[in-house]
Amino acid sequence: MGINTRLIHGGISWDKQTGAVNIPIYQTSTFKQKSLGETYGYEYSRTGNPTREALESLIAELEGGLAGFAFSSGMAAISSVFMLFNSGDKIVLPDNIYGGTYRVMENVFKRFGLRAVYIDTTKIEEVEKAFEGKARAIFIETPTNPLMDVTDIRRVAEVAKRAGGLTIVDNTFMTPYLQRPIELGADIVVHSATKYLGGHSDVVAGLAVTATEELKERLHFIQNSVGAVLGPQDSYYIIRGVKTLGVRMDRHEENAMKVAKWLRTQEGIEKVYYPGLPDHPGHKIMKGQADGFGGILSFRTSTPQLALKILNGVRLITLGESLGGVESLICQPATMTHASFPEDIRGRLGIDDCLVRLSVGIEDADDIIEDLRTAMGG
Repeated sequence: MGINTRLIHGGISWDKQTGAVNIPIYQTSTFKQKSLGETYGYEYSRTGNPTREALESLIAELEGGLAGFAFSSGMAAISSVFMLFNSGDKIVLPDNIYGGTYRVMENVFKRFGLRAVYIDTTKIEEVEKAFEGKARAIFIETPTNPLMDVTDIRRVAEVAKRAGGLTIVDNTFMTPYLQRPIELGADIVVHSATKYLGGHSDVVAGLAVTATEELKERLHFIQNSVGAVLGPQDSYYIIRGVKTLGVRMDRHEENAMKVAKWLRTQEGIEKVYYPGLPDHPGHKIMKGQADGFGGILSFRTSTPQLALKILNGVRLITLGESLGGVESLICQPATMTHASFPEDIRGRLGIDDCLVRLSVGIEDADDIIEDLRTAMGG
């Protein structure tokens, strides 16, 4: 089946007991048992719930993995994956990673002995050097948030595998509609399902997919033990969102390309970061490992004052955290999504007051552009 068909009919797509075309919301904490030690397949909703299981089955199929896991947020999914490792293990991460991932690693997991090394994952020689230093795993975003750097998943996974390490990919920006890292050699994929998979800014959720039986068993143990599971109603919302993912992503990408091209023509815009532009450093790699370029772009203004003018001047576009909803969202990473980074690191990376990130929605592209034009004073 094609990807659009699998978005609608993948996983457990209908209720076998009643024939309902939508999986019911099993709003229950516990389940009646037939007799002592004999269940109807479920015992307690932290361990397993039919609605959550339908979502987990769906994301596993879409990502081409062995098993899926649904968590209460994207950070809960990432944190649970980090719990696979032991004190003293070294994890390699991108130097311009999402601020929430940086924060939980630096302020939580380092206290338990994990060692984090931050590199430019787009440079394979830096990846090789990191694994020569006995790294246990590499966690990558591609494209990165917010500078849209593109990492070659195949090459990174090859390096990690040769060294006996794991490759973990945050696929939030691209979704399995556009990019499937397990097919490229990754061992684990994570998502903030709050974003494109949900798609309507009305639910907070996280997902993870494993490629092997061993990782499946270990991550399920952590999910059940820690208990940061997604509730049945929120699981239903994500399933519903995934059904329209294809048509939404097509529109997001179409609009993002139009906005990116327009921004490049505007006085006061010094640089546009969007992998769909042919001169983007990662454009060729992106074409080789993904089926599109997504709906997120960032741009750099000539002055902090112009960035502030845009951020405060938009009316159609929403100033706020998050991304991936049907509505366009704009933010200043330095003071919002990446405020947890030390100022000197933000400055070195170029995540400063001139950098603006835009999640391009599915409104009419001309209206998005006109809103930006008006905010800029054009």
